[in-house]
Amino acid sequence: MMSRWNFLAAIGRIFISFLNSTGHLILFTATALRHVVLPPFFLRITFQQMLRIGYFSLPVVGLTAIFTGAVLALQIYIGGSRFNAEGFVGQVVVISMVRELGPVLAALMLAGRVSSAIAAEIGTMRVTEQIDALTTLATNPFKYLVAPRLIAATLTLPLLVLVADIIGVMGGFLAATQRLGLNAGIYMKTTLDVLQLEDVTSGLTKAAVFGFLIALMGCYHGYNSKGGAQGVGAATTDAVVSASILILLFNYVLTDFFFS
Repeated sequence: MMSRWNFLAAIGRIFISFLNSTGHLILFTATALRHVVLPPFFLRITFQQMLRIGYFSLPVVGLTAIFTGAVLALQIYIGGSRFNAEGFVGQVVVISMVRELGPVLAALMLAGRVSSAIAAEIGTMRVTEQIDALTTLATNPFKYLVAPRLIAATLTLPLLVLVADIIGVMGGFLAATQRLGLNAGIYMKTTLDVLQLEDVTSGLTKAAVFGFLIALMGCYHGYNSKGGAQGVGAATTDAVVSASILILLFNYVLTDFFFS
């Protein structure tokens, strides 16, 4: 009987801890959004973060996209050959890349690269009391640290995803024409015929939401880190894991919203 009560108590503690963490995250998000839309704005820091998040992420996003597009073309051709549907390679590649794989893979790459870096940077400032020093100097940490990163990630990731879409489609084109022997003109015509504006806008909207989530998780876990170097390491790991999970969750929610 006692073990049963202990089990229920453990479940209760986990549930209460989850609600507590969710409440803290909601309050943190609301405070961050308020500082995002209200002046003053630190434009120089925002542009620096856009450079770090966007430009320096181009190589990893580009490599991921081109190989994903190429592999996707090979797999679709192999699967389609069983039903005499090899001619649909271009259509499926462009729809898959623009709607799903471009935004999701680019976001997951940035979750590992950007969210961890933000959490480590802000977490180090927290444990070394630099954030307290900002407050002492009458500088709001949300305005100086959080808001520029949220704005930069939200604006930059759609541009990265647009580049990833183009490179991914090009990777599928190269694999289909050079490896599989499909006609280049027919491939490009069928690709452009099937692509619609709604496909592009839905993917870019997803990218903006994913960028906000990536920066938010990095800032939240870094800002609330404690316990020295070990705490910063834990915050970095938590930022990547939580950002990745939220990306997949919101990908389903947004897909259902756009295409239900």
